[in-house]
Amino acid sequence: KIKLEYIWLDGYSPTQNMRSKTKVEEHENFQGTIEELGNWSFDGSSTKQASGGASDCILKPVAIYPDPARINGYLVMTEVLSADGTPHESNGRATIEDDDNDFWFGFEQE
Repeated sequence: KIKLEYIWLDGYSPTQNMRSKTKVEEHENFQGTIEELGNWSFDGSSTKQASGGASDCILKPVAIYPDPARINGYLVMTEVLSADGTPHESNGRATIEDDDNDFWFGFEQE
């Protein structure tokens, strides 16, 4: 069995919060690749990403890393899609062009 911790940003504004949920699956010879993972749906009404009447959202894996805190565990970075498969309005990652190389990263220590 493997433990997959799907991680995403919710729809709260002005500051999004990190959310996660764990999926436990049986896999033979799991290699830890994105290709082996499927999308996972969730109720977006509790994360401010959908209304109660139509609350289905989808988590699409975009990166996977070994989980340093769990045996047979992986951290799965995801992006949020609407039920129809289009990027959700809270999905800032979808607005970045794949060929855009003008990224700025900063670290601050106080």
